[in-house]
Amino acid sequence: MTLSRRNLLATTAAVAAGTTAATAAGTAHAAPAGHGGAGRRLRTGFERLADDGYARLDGQKVGVVTNPTGITRDVRHIVDVMHADDRVNLTAVFGPEHGFRGTAQAGGSEGRYDDPATGLPVYDTYLKSGQPLADVFTASGVDTVVFDIQDVGARFYTYIWTLFDCMEAAGLAGKRFVVLDRPNPVTGREALGPVLHKEFATFVGRQPIAQAHGMTVAELALLFNGEFLPSPVPLETVTMTGWKRSEFYDAYGLPWVTPSPNMPTPECALVYSGTCLFEGTNLSEGRGTTRPFELLGAEGIDGGWAAAANDVGLPGVRFREAYFAPTFSKFQGKTVGGVQLHVHDRAAFDPVRTGIALLVTARQAWDGFAWRSDNWIDKLTGSTRVRTMIDAGADTDEVVHGWERELAAFRRTRRQYLLYR
Repeated sequence: MTLSRRNLLATTAAVAAGTTAATAAGTAHAAPAGHGGAGRRLRTGFERLADDGYARLDGQKVGVVTNPTGITRDVRHIVDVMHADDRVNLTAVFGPEHGFRGTAQAGGSEGRYDDPATGLPVYDTYLKSGQPLADVFTASGVDTVVFDIQDVGARFYTYIWTLFDCMEAAGLAGKRFVVLDRPNPVTGREALGPVLHKEFATFVGRQPIAQAHGMTVAELALLFNGEFLPSPVPLETVTMTGWKRSEFYDAYGLPWVTPSPNMPTPECALVYSGTCLFEGTNLSEGRGTTRPFELLGAEGIDGGWAAAANDVGLPGVRFREAYFAPTFSKFQGKTVGGVQLHVHDRAAFDPVRTGIALLVTARQAWDGFAWRSDNWIDKLTGSTRVRTMIDAGADTDEVVHGWERELAAFRRTRRQYLLYR
């Protein structure tokens, strides 16, 4: 099956229109969830796929790209559920960074093995793209590749680039691609932050999207297919019903499964698109603690940083002077000082502005502040601008103003691919 970009965009528009209507109808008639303030029952893409008896996968050999977050509401893994169901011919699993069952730390994967629970072959996709990844799909013998992974809403969270790479590879291998949608846990209200410049493309940012993209994985798949893939892949999206863009993850009573070892809670996801920038500095980003990305610090920092950060007057968040001893990563086994973020108004909180303000105030409050020697901060922010502006003494508002024009352009492009109200 071959789709031209024009046909793809026409199909996307029709799917988006139909999905919006279905979403509105599902929201209006859903039984109360009994969780949060939403009073709705959200149905994920997988739930809707299963409700239809896997009709979209009929007659296909199916492989699933997933990790521990690919679960049902009663916390069964979708691979286990599909493997036990005669209506679907599941023949392979593809594991991303951290692995299918989630046993690997950051920068690792589980390799090729047979899953003990199901006997299915598990193929490793981590750090593979293009033709080498297409060869993996070909070797697996599948007809359709299904993607179901919980994202956290940040450009540098690698699962969305696993999605991109798998879409491209599926196209090269002549495979059909199906995306099962899940909520953006930090809402889909708006895109925030700088947009990646293509010369800084890496696995923490393949394409020019905003630092906090405000999209679901199905919306991103449509964006990738319509804007960035050189040849669109035969793509289907199985949308959610009952999800509102303004709602946070806990509005629906869905179980939270750690998407990666250092993303333990939805609260961590809320701050991550801003505080992950500290990976590009010599400060700890809280890895090796029970509050990664909520605790930040280094040896020699005292309460002056928290005071300076609070003086900025950022909406929705306060900063507490904090001391901690990471069990691994930066400053392993050493007691460091710094801040803990306490978000008290999620609707007002801007994680990217907050991350910039913390970089600015850390540099002012601690004379030991330094960027990582490989300028990793440029890969995270998508250009040299944030680093060079902060080094030149720019304040938070000046840095944020620097990306406003490119962000506005991305928001216009993004709007074409949104599937939910």
